[in-house]
Formats: sequence, C-alpha cells, structure tokens
Amino acid sequence: MKVLNKKNAFASLRCGLILLFQLGIVTVCFAQTEVVKIKVNADHPDWAYKIGEKVTFSVSAVKGDKILKDVKFNYTIGLERMGPIKEGSSVLSKDLELIDGGSLDKPGFLRCIATAEIEGKKYRGLATAAFEPEHIKPTTDMPKDFVNFWDKTKADAAKIPMDAKMDPLPEKSTATVDVFAVNFQNYQTGSRIYGMLSMPKKPGKYPAILRVPGAGVRGYSADVGMADKGFIVLQIGIHGIPLNMPDTTYQRLANGSLKGYSLSNANNRDTYYFKRVFMGCVRANDFICSLPSYDGKNLAVAGGSQGGALTIATAALDNRVKYMVAYFPGMCDHTGYLFGRTGGWPAWLKNVDKVNKKQIETSKYYDMVNFASLLKIPGLYSWGYNDETCPPTSSYAAYNGIVAPKELFIVKESGHEYMPEQRKKMNAWLEKKLNGK
Repeated sequence: MKVLNKKNAFASLRCGLILLFQLGIVTVCFAQTEVVKIKVNADHPDWAYKIGEKVTFSVSAVKGDKILKDVKFNYTIGLERMGPIKEGSSVLSKDLELIDGGSLDKPGFLRCIATAEIEGKKYRGLATAAFEPEHIKPTTDMPKDFVNFWDKTKADAAKIPMDAKMDPLPEKSTATVDVFAVNFQNYQTGSRIYGMLSMPKKPGKYPAILRVPGAGVRGYSADVGMADKGFIVLQIGIHGIPLNMPDTTYQRLANGSLKGYSLSNANNRDTYYFKRVFMGCVRANDFICSLPSYDGKNLAVAGGSQGGALTIATAALDNRVKYMVAYFPGMCDHTGYLFGRTGGWPAWLKNVDKVNKKQIETSKYYDMVNFASLLKIPGLYSWGYNDETCPPTSSYAAYNGIVAPKELFIVKESGHEYMPEQRKKMNAWLEKKLNGK
C-alpha cells in the first residue's frame, strides 16, 4: 500500500510539474507576443476642426505598456481612399512625433496613416480629422423618374406570391423563444429570400425588427436575445441561399458564383444585383406583417455597412417601417470619385478612367443619398471617422440630406466595425422606440 501511495504521489507531482511547465510556456509566449500598436492621434480631443484650421497629427509606437523609440515610420496624409496630399518618414526619437497635417478649405476629412516595420512585422495606425462634416454635400443627383422607377418595381414584385415556409429549429430555441429557419418567394417566381426568425413563445402581440446583413456570403444566427425581451426578430440573407449551411459552402460560393456580386450587372438599373435585394427586404416585411403575433404597427429595420444601406433603402421604400438604425452605411454618394473625393462602398466608380455613362446613371438609382432624402421616420445613425470601407464623407453626404428626425452617434476612433457602445446604444434605442417610450 505504501509503495502504491508513493507511486500515486510521484505521478501527481509529475502531472503538476508538467502543468506548471505548460503554463510557463504559455506565459512566455504571451510575453513574446505582446501586441505592438502604431497609435495616431489628432490634436483636438474630438478630432473636429473648422475649415482652414490646421491639424497636427501625433504618432507613437507601443508594445504592451512600453513606449518604443528609435522606430522608423512612414506616413501619408490625404482625403479618404484618395492619393496622398503629403507623405514622408520620420523616426520615433521620443514618446511621440508630431506631423503638420495641414488643413482643408472645404468640408471633408483628412486622414493620416502611419506604417512601421518592427521586428520583421508590419504595423499600421491611422487618425482622421473632420472639417465641418455637417456641411458635406452629395455629388450625385436624383433621376427624375427615381420614385416612379421604384414604385413600379414594388408593384411588380408584389404580384409574386410569397409562398412562405417555416421550419422549426428546436435545437436553437430556448425556454422562452422559438426559432425558425424561414424562406419566402421574392421579386420573381423561383427567387427566394432566406432568414432566421426568433419569436417569444408566450402568446401575445409583439413589435418586430428586421435585421439586414452586411456584405459578404455567410450564415447567420437567430437573435434570441432581443426576442427574449419581447420582440419578433427576422435576420435575413440576401443571396437566395439558406443561412444554416456549413462554412465551407459559403466560402465556395464567395469565391465562385457570388464573387463580386456587389457590382454584378452594374451597367443596367433593371438587372443590377441589388434590385432583387431591395425587393427582398420589402418582401421580408411582408412576411413579418403576416405573422399572427406581430402587433401590426411597430416595425423597425436595422443594419450596418451593406446593411446600413439596406436599412435606408427599405425604410424609404416601405411606409410600414416606423423606426430605423443605420450604422456606417454603404452605397452612399457613389459619384464622389468623379469629383475628386471618395465614394461609398463598394467603390463602384473608383476607376474613373474605366467608368462609363451607364454605370453612372445606374448608380443614381441605388445611391443612399437619394433614398435618404425620402425618409420620413426617426432614425439612429452611427459611424467612426477611421472607417476605410464606408468612408465618413460618403455617410455624411447621405445623412446631411435627411429631413426626418435623426440622431447621430459618433465613435471617432472606430473603423468599419461595431464597437460595444454602438451595439448597446442600438439595442437600447430600438427597445425604447418599439415599446413606445
């Protein structure tokens, strides 16, 4: 017995030493892979400047909590997504280096991007100064038949039977929320929209939220959290494919038949990819309004990036929508590139030398600047100055033309991403509005 105990004790000690050794390795690895950051800042706390006022950018490099010195960096300063107005290089001989960023003589944004190579790896940081963005004007214009074009498109789409299907997903449901995989016919016979529906199990009438997706090809989950708070939530995809397939299937489609979808048939307003998509969003509202548990009056639509554009378009096209939340919206002021400044995602007209008249004319029917001017309902909007995908100049071009009640929540340092405070504010805003508070 004593020998057995010794063996057990030795085995336990050996396991303990192995565990400590493993933990030691992990600790060393963390110490060796501390995150290096190139930090760029502007000298006004809010990064906001008057036209003609000079901005000074600062650049620093940190590793963990240690400030790095003697680091060579390169920098460019210019309008978003455009060629540099100024560029150069310097060495971090002190805690930070100051760079004269110059100024702008009209509303817009100046962006400083700094890059450095440290220990064989490349790092990058940026800051974007805002020069009276509330005065940014759009470069696009509204076609004379814009409203008629979309009214006819809606009328034609409404003739297509919805043919809705709902498949229960008990494995994704909870004690208080039912989840369904849904799909319904859209725009043309055989064309379908797929979604994930979550609804409170408790009998009653509930407000509803349509969540529209950002760009890409992927699956989506049901919003059980908001449904648990007493909302019907429908998350849709736009590509006419189920939302609960293996990731490898989406990757194959993204690299195959759906590659470059955002500019598919961009020469023709009648066959451009997003015509079917916009109608799919309206059809999703048809489906929500058909649900017996919908309260019949409180409907919101929300999304970011591509989804921000879909939010604006859906709210403008469908008067059943009462509230909207559009974050860093894409598809704003496509023609900006033709006037020496940025346009919105998907940078439709960026290659100015290759742009043709048909593309320009088609872009106007799918520009959120024009949809935004038709909005009549309260909306919450949010973005960051460092967004490189949906540049703030393009977002402001649409936002400044909105005459409906609007709120703007800026998180200046954020790029093309949902920050925690943005998600929190979005959900709180929707809850308050849909609950009539």
